[in-house]
Amino acid sequence: MTTNRSPKWQFDNSYLTLPPIFYSFQNPSMVNSPQMVLFNTPLANSLGLEFLDKNMDQTTLELSGNLTPEGAQPIAQAYAGHQYGHFTMLGDGRAILLGEQITPAGKRFDIQLKGSGRTPYSRRGDGKATLRAMLREYLMSEAMFYLNIPTSRSLAVVASQDEVQREETHQGAVLTRVMKSHIRIGTFEYAAHYGTRQDLEKLTHYVIQRHYSELQNSENPPLELLKAVALKQIDLILDWMRVGFIHGVMNTDNTSISGETFDYGPCAFMNNYNPRTVYSSIDQYGRYSFENQTNIVFWNLSVLGDTLQPLIHKDPYQSVVIVKEVLHTLQNQFLEKWDQMISKKLGFVDPQKSDKPFIDSFLQWIHTNKADYTNSFIALLRPDLFPLHPIHSESGISWVEQWKSRIYNQKGGFEAAKSLMKTQNPIYIPRNHIVEQVLDQAVKGDLSDLKLWLQILKNPYELQDVDNRYLHGIEDFRTDYKTYCGT
Repeated sequence: MTTNRSPKWQFDNSYLTLPPIFYSFQNPSMVNSPQMVLFNTPLANSLGLEFLDKNMDQTTLELSGNLTPEGAQPIAQAYAGHQYGHFTMLGDGRAILLGEQITPAGKRFDIQLKGSGRTPYSRRGDGKATLRAMLREYLMSEAMFYLNIPTSRSLAVVASQDEVQREETHQGAVLTRVMKSHIRIGTFEYAAHYGTRQDLEKLTHYVIQRHYSELQNSENPPLELLKAVALKQIDLILDWMRVGFIHGVMNTDNTSISGETFDYGPCAFMNNYNPRTVYSSIDQYGRYSFENQTNIVFWNLSVLGDTLQPLIHKDPYQSVVIVKEVLHTLQNQFLEKWDQMISKKLGFVDPQKSDKPFIDSFLQWIHTNKADYTNSFIALLRPDLFPLHPIHSESGISWVEQWKSRIYNQKGGFEAAKSLMKTQNPIYIPRNHIVEQVLDQAVKGDLSDLKLWLQILKNPYELQDVDNRYLHGIEDFRTDYKTYCGT
């Protein structure tokens, strides 16, 4: 562990050891009249950046892109990706990677400015971001962090006086995003399509060294990398579905090699339980619906497997067979883990295969009754919190009696079930209508409700002494609610 460090950025720039095709040197664009709107002090402290809070004028300049921090080497990363199933050349079109901050514990995190202007990969985009979209990403990423789900985090939102044109004119802003790294499946696609075999080998070696060093001496490191990334993605998607999160744009360029949730554009949390729920304004056919996230994660992983095939086995046919076998095995593991996850949500400490029809009947029941996904699990323990929930109906009472019979007969009985359920079922999620309400106020200059909401979401698994409106969805946001990517 590093001690007695000087109060300054501790940047490393290991990404620059990759071949130059993977990035372009690019300084952020200057913005007009930058103003700090949100600063994440706990995150800054954990990164070893306590000093940023001491000189907020300079910090604002650095995190707006108007001043390059000491040790930073700003770049835009190149990558490709399958967007809605179609392969496209992409890259950081409105983001600049400043470098990798080394924490006092020796951990490495990317520091990226989002909304920092055009890059060589911007295509027709303006490279900018709106204040509303960046505040939304800050809110959603922090909520996911406190839900104990791997995620990017937001260090700061700096507003500017720049105008950003979308459907209408918005105020501009720059978000500082923090991740273990911004390498994605699309980075491997880029190497496979536009680079040489040597480029692909160097990228693979770099990712293993940076994120999966335990694989370096394995018999087949590229194959083991595929397995390791797959397991992280499987666990991530199960976590999303545990809390009712719908990412909305699970393209391969938004699928992290390090297993983190990122790119909080058209995302939302499900209200009424409906597996086909879609909140993205551009997902017209439900490709990234709640239930289809399970299929898409394997579609994306198969793309990663395709890119790694030349490194997995010298015989192309054998390589295909190996990748297919791995993914088939992992799909079976996913189904087992799904059963375990939903069993924990229902308090079954000793899941049995015979529970499956019982679990399926519960999900069907809340679907049929248009019941709130989050509240339906909480209502099993605290029906008094939800007097209008269908748990109080005749069919609901009947199901609860069956559930009680099941858990009272397990090891530890009701108390064991209660303890388990409290770790799996959030009471508070970023309710869509509240997210919109607090953002409406925030872009007008009043951040009080946004800050209160952020404070509530820091403790999502415990009932708090706050207004009950934070527990509920509302009708207009159950099915017709739409979210947008912000570009």
